[in-house]
Amino acid sequence: MNSGKKEIPVTLLTGFLGAGKTTLLNRILKENHGKRIAVIENEFGDVNIDRNLVIGEEEDIFEMSNGCICCSVKGDFLKTLNNLIGSGKSFDHIIIESSGLASAGPIVQAFLIEDELDHALQLDGIVAMIDSPNIAHQLEEFEVAGEQVAFAHRILLNKIDLTDAETIQSARKLLQEINPDAVYHETRDAVADIDFILNIGGFRLKSDDRWNESSSIPHQHGEEAHSHSHDADINSVSLQLTGFLKPSKLNEWLQLALINDGLQIIRAKGILNVEGQDKRVIFQSVYMAFDELEGRPWEDEERLNHMVFIGKNLDKQIIEAGVRGCIE
Repeated sequence: MNSGKKEIPVTLLTGFLGAGKTTLLNRILKENHGKRIAVIENEFGDVNIDRNLVIGEEEDIFEMSNGCICCSVKGDFLKTLNNLIGSGKSFDHIIIESSGLASAGPIVQAFLIEDELDHALQLDGIVAMIDSPNIAHQLEEFEVAGEQVAFAHRILLNKIDLTDAETIQSARKLLQEINPDAVYHETRDAVADIDFILNIGGFRLKSDDRWNESSSIPHQHGEEAHSHSHDADINSVSLQLTGFLKPSKLNEWLQLALINDGLQIIRAKGILNVEGQDKRVIFQSVYMAFDELEGRPWEDEERLNHMVFIGKNLDKQIIEAGVRGCIE
């Protein structure tokens, strides 16, 4: 994941059809937020450019009066993104809108694994826009809706004014079962603080990362294994295990999990207890990309391995057995 110096952060905006992505992007292109943001809409998008706010246009790249830029993917996503970088336009951040019927996976893979993108770019985070009144049905009927949730670092529960409190609470519960690690925010009319969707740092490990202290992984003594799922194919498994875990073995197991165990793990993240280390080792894995970083000292805290795995039809017994095989 740390494959070179990258300077321009990129946010991927995902969400099912009708969730409110277009409304959010229109706000970004029109409001005076003081940031120069390049918005790349997907080819099926419907971002209506207000011609009164366009102060420059060149090869389908529109420059808005608030300093933002808008362009559309026409066929080749990688080519569109690299062309934007080479356009000479100045911007501080890029927001990419994915199709409402597409998983975030291919775009994440393009950034983290493939070497076809300009190295001035860094995938910063994924934001999922949720149609709160209809998300339960979407999760049940469309696998891609669950994948969009699974990849997200920030989740916006939109349209809360169009349903009741019980439905919103139920929707949040379903989403947290899929992705217990995301930060959630309720909204209406796709109103969101611009800072909530920018500079997330979702793919950048930090040595003082305290993610497990606010996630849904319970802090109990001893060993625990938790599986969260519902009718959708996407679910999460949380583990707390004792013993010394070897990161290289965990990476190897994750790389071969699909072949050996039939596990389709989309994301994994956690804190590891490594032999000979006085500090936590923080890791995250997205597809085939694995990263680790030295964290805070253990001091007097119980040295437990805390992990959460998100994927398709994950079996907690198989995952626990695989992880235990990495413990020395």
